[in-house]
Amino acid sequence: MTLDEHAEELASDLGVDKEEVKEDLANLVNYSVPMDEAKQSLRRKYGDGSEGGTTPSSKDIAEISASDSNVTVTARVLTVGQRSIQYQGDEQVIFEGELADETGTISYTAWEDFGLAAGDTITAGNAGVREWDGRPELNLGESTSIERSDDPLDVPYEIGGDAELATLAPGDRGINVEVQVLEVEEKTIDGRNGETDILSGVFGDESTRLPFTDWDPHAEIEVGASIRIEDVFVREFRGAPSINVSEFSTVTPLDRTVSATENAQRMPIREAVDSGGLFDVELTGNIIEVRDGSGLIERCPECGRVVQNGQCRSHGTVDAVDDLRTKAILDDGSGTATVVLDDELTADVYGGDLADATEHARDAMDKEVVAERIADRIVGLEYVVRGSLSVDEYGANLDATSFEASDDDPAERARTLLAEVEP
Repeated sequence: MTLDEHAEELASDLGVDKEEVKEDLANLVNYSVPMDEAKQSLRRKYGDGSEGGTTPSSKDIAEISASDSNVTVTARVLTVGQRSIQYQGDEQVIFEGELADETGTISYTAWEDFGLAAGDTITAGNAGVREWDGRPELNLGESTSIERSDDPLDVPYEIGGDAELATLAPGDRGINVEVQVLEVEEKTIDGRNGETDILSGVFGDESTRLPFTDWDPHAEIEVGASIRIEDVFVREFRGAPSINVSEFSTVTPLDRTVSATENAQRMPIREAVDSGGLFDVELTGNIIEVRDGSGLIERCPECGRVVQNGQCRSHGTVDAVDDLRTKAILDDGSGTATVVLDDELTADVYGGDLADATEHARDAMDKEVVAERIADRIVGLEYVVRGSLSVDEYGANLDATSFEASDDDPAERARTLLAEVEP
């Protein structure tokens, strides 16, 4: 059935205006509320208390799928987070986190304050189910009942939300971290309530580094400070996890110094790509190709995008400015990634700055000579590349912050490998 048909059926059952019901139904569905749950919510709103179905069945978490409408679940509360969102034009405070039983974990969003706390064992009756980021998620609303048990459910998961930065992934909520502030910058942005002051920068701990945004600037977040932050949520930013600090987060100075690692995570390319994106990673491999769009390029002076024939996708015809860039394929045998070098790193491998490259191209009457020289210097050689990795449907791209020739001895590496496989 279409949205219009659902609205017509509901309006007929309730004896109310179809257009009003349709607008309410569309708002709920647009926020990924399952159709059955949305219709039940509107039945309650317009005075029909019927649930439109049988009593929800009790399920283990591993059995829940996005096709379920409503379920009853007995679980342990692993994390509880709180934040404010825009819902149907209004500010709405929601509670969210993760539940677990012996069979698995599932995230939840509570539209009311049920007083949940990490460690609680609860039975959530008539919990709605929706799909979120390809997985089922529980919706706890006004039709959900919460019963607590004094007998804790034993689950094989950490309770409380304390985590190292390297373990975080987009979608994590109600997380606590202990970090050192490595970089911080004050910004004014055009937020949902007009101009908004925020902080952004980089946190570090013993495991890795991640970017952050503080939407309600906390004075404790300053360069060099070691702090504990409770109740953060994690979003994806440029393909990698990013920590979000909100007005509901608490920031407390630590009486110890968090030793932020100076090293990036090292891993094979395939493992890095399978992670979905990393803010600070180090990959080692051979450059097998320099891609088109390398060398001497032109950018839009307004947005910085690469332009073709003086045309910017966003600003049309522009007076483009020259720049240097390298896009190269890095291969380590397990997988490949496109390494992107900015103007400074490209100048290093080219052996000259923008003025030198421009003169080189002018003398040859061909811009391609710049990319050709770069290819001659790096293709076939092994490099250690550090930077931020993003992964999408077009592949993996590593925006490099360093690009160094490997000093590993390939013959010694080969001998080590042979020693491992020989009986």
